[in-house]
Amino acid sequence: MVNATAIVHVSPAVGARFTQYTAELEAGGSLGPATAQRFVYVIEGQVGELGPGEFVYVPAGMTLQLRANTRSRAVVIEKPYQPLEGIAAPELFTGSENAIEPKPFADDPDLQVRLLIPDGPSFDFAVNTMTFRPGATLPFVEMHVMEHGLVMLAGGGVYRLGDDWYSVTSGDFIWMAPYCPQWFGALGKTPAKYLLYKDFNRHPLC
Repeated sequence: MVNATAIVHVSPAVGARFTQYTAELEAGGSLGPATAQRFVYVIEGQVGELGPGEFVYVPAGMTLQLRANTRSRAVVIEKPYQPLEGIAAPELFTGSENAIEPKPFADDPDLQVRLLIPDGPSFDFAVNTMTFRPGATLPFVEMHVMEHGLVMLAGGGVYRLGDDWYSVTSGDFIWMAPYCPQWFGALGKTPAKYLLYKDFNRHPLC
């Protein structure tokens, strides 16, 4: 990285199978190439052609330097790619969250999900945004084999992790290991929104 700071939230050093950090870039600052696949979601500023709410997926082994035009912040997720026999690896693509049609989660119109990574077996992880109107909650306590990286983008609420409860607000990060019971409820007068990573489409023993 050049003229940039990585605020590392989680990495394999603490048992995760991915790395997630917030990149804070000065104008002209850049991210160097990565050997692992990389997903970058811009929070503020301008990174290359990407503005707030826009993102890029960079395949493993592809050299692509991302340079900030202005002072910027971005979510960066990096993960070694797990190939599947007979399935082509994904290619570089960019997108905009605003261009993706939101879908209600569990038929609740107060809880909207946008899938930022295409749903298909070539991808071994998923990234979604979830937006909760004030008072909206997940309809159940979840517990599953996937691990999560979650960064609050707006608003706030209360998160249950195991048997403990945490107040969360914009800028907070949560790592949820596999089989961690989890639940969220939005509080306040404005919508709560977070970006969620999870490993996906691969056998948990691989």
